[in-house]
Amino acid sequence: MPLTYETYKTEPMSLTMEEMASLHSEMAGEVGNIGDDTVTDLYSDLLFAAVRYLESRAHWPLWTKEEKTANDSDRTRRHNSAIDKLNILARYLKSQGEAASWREALGDEKENPVIRKRIGDFVCYIAFIGSLNAR
Repeated sequence: MPLTYETYKTEPMSLTMEEMASLHSEMAGEVGNIGDDTVTDLYSDLLFAAVRYLESRAHWPLWTKEEKTANDSDRTRRHNSAIDKLNILARYLKSQGEAASWREALGDEKENPVIRKRIGDFVCYIAFIGSLNAR
């Protein structure tokens, strides 16, 4: 059975496309407000990590149980890296006077493990938007 956006929306703590677009727009606005080399590099680092994580996540429903077992630690490393890059960007934006309220809206992955998946969803959205703009 094909997986759809409607299937995704039934998952706990899922984000709608509109919510992700709003959070990303807020983030992009803050990155643009700062506009220095550091924030540009931090956003690029996030996008690179997002694409790498998306690659692992996109394969997940296609892999056999054995392939999932073999690739699980790499997928987790990529997920951790993407979350780290997101947190680093948020901290930098805050240090430059921006609110970075988009980060708080995603939630704290240390308080609730489901938030980790939610952040992964958002990171995949960032990679998706990056790929659309690469035409």
